[in-house]
Amino acid sequence: MKKKAAQKKKQRDFERFLAALKQKEDFIDYQFEHNDNLICVGYLKSAIDTKKLEKYILPQIQQNDYADLTEIINDVPITKSQLMDDPDQLHEKLIQGFVFISMENVSPQYLLIPIPLAETRQIGIPEVEFSVVGPKEAFVENLDTNLNLVRKRIGVPELSIEKMKVGTVTKTKVAVVSIEGIADKENVRTVVQRIKDVQIDQVIDSSYIQQAITDNQNSPFPQLLDTERPDRIAAVLTEGKVAIFVDGSPHVLIGPTTLVEFFSAFEDYFLNWTLASAFRLIRLFAVFFSILITPLYVAVLTHHFELIPQTLLGTLVSSRTQVPFPPILEAIILELTIELLREAGARLPSKIGQTIGIVGGIVIGTASVEAGLTSNVLLILVALAALGSFTTPVYQMGNTIRLIRFPLLLFAHVYGILGVGICIAYIMVHLLKLTSLGRPFLEPMFPFRMTDLKDAFIRLPFDKQGKRPFAVRPEKVLRPTKQNKDK
Repeated sequence: MKKKAAQKKKQRDFERFLAALKQKEDFIDYQFEHNDNLICVGYLKSAIDTKKLEKYILPQIQQNDYADLTEIINDVPITKSQLMDDPDQLHEKLIQGFVFISMENVSPQYLLIPIPLAETRQIGIPEVEFSVVGPKEAFVENLDTNLNLVRKRIGVPELSIEKMKVGTVTKTKVAVVSIEGIADKENVRTVVQRIKDVQIDQVIDSSYIQQAITDNQNSPFPQLLDTERPDRIAAVLTEGKVAIFVDGSPHVLIGPTTLVEFFSAFEDYFLNWTLASAFRLIRLFAVFFSILITPLYVAVLTHHFELIPQTLLGTLVSSRTQVPFPPILEAIILELTIELLREAGARLPSKIGQTIGIVGGIVIGTASVEAGLTSNVLLILVALAALGSFTTPVYQMGNTIRLIRFPLLLFAHVYGILGVGICIAYIMVHLLKLTSLGRPFLEPMFPFRMTDLKDAFIRLPFDKQGKRPFAVRPEKVLRPTKQNKDK
């Protein structure tokens, strides 16, 4: 009796759910009788491939006699079909691209057949991490396509993929990828648990996950590296790191990571190690120059005139004779102007944005100097600082560099060079406390590890990199290099 009552309840729930679905404009249902048996076929038109429906499903059902739904499964040439009797899961399946089939004589059970509409853009070249040499493939918004791009580069059975859904409304598919036997299990468990603990209604992009699972959400420094290159993901997975894929996002998160990695372009590994090391050092110098040059200008002109060489003092004085503002206000005006040009160029269409960036910079810079609002020396320094910030390979770290320049300017104005030192000390203390998935963010500088310096500020040849980075605690430390083989 209880079993019959439960079946009747499920039947009533299914009928109510079906009646609610019929109110949706994109819901389509067919009902027809076949040998005194009422068959219902329902689906969301916007979610399925109607060509497959008309070619493989409808003709089979209309032309053949079926006693139950199991016979349809064996006859329809589509895999992963499933029988269900829970109406609560039906709506989620319909959104995912399933077609449901019900028969009156086997109710409340129904059959779900997957024929989702696979609309995605073609695989293109990397736009953010473009490289002259090396592979030219970039991730797209489809999760399965992105996972396949990694699988074809790492053809080992140890490649582990753990999928889950995040977001109470969007139910976005998220995949945590690692290599068993190399990646530290603690790192993988940390990532999986943090993702499962995320309480949010929508996940539209991988940046949502990044903000939700980072160790310090109040820090301006990114603690997970994001990339659009499948070759980079394959490389970091073999090092023992963990990758986080999000359906609908062309960027993949990498963790744990360190500060030095944000200044390393993946193109470095396609070049000779001497060239790659030189370019890394140039990038690091450019970043420090970008951060410090305008604060030092403000500090010296405000508090430390005696530090200016006599040969340069005349040039600085003549450049500021008609400027009515103090150095701090002059610097902030130019820095804000540069930021406005950046934002305008980034938000406008590409052709218009390029015009705004080039023409706007020339016109505004020339006009401000001729009007006596800024000095030509500071204009050159701010332009060089902007160029230095552009050398950062990772866009998120570039945003951080743009931000921290402003507190340095304020400290330089109040306390001079001492203020610059105080602000840098505060930033260093913050970085020392920062972690990425529980691992030190400043490694290999702190804690100091000599073995990890082989691929930090410089990149040694591959045969000299016989050990994986200790920062990620890999289960297999030694790499299969000739040096280790000889041992």
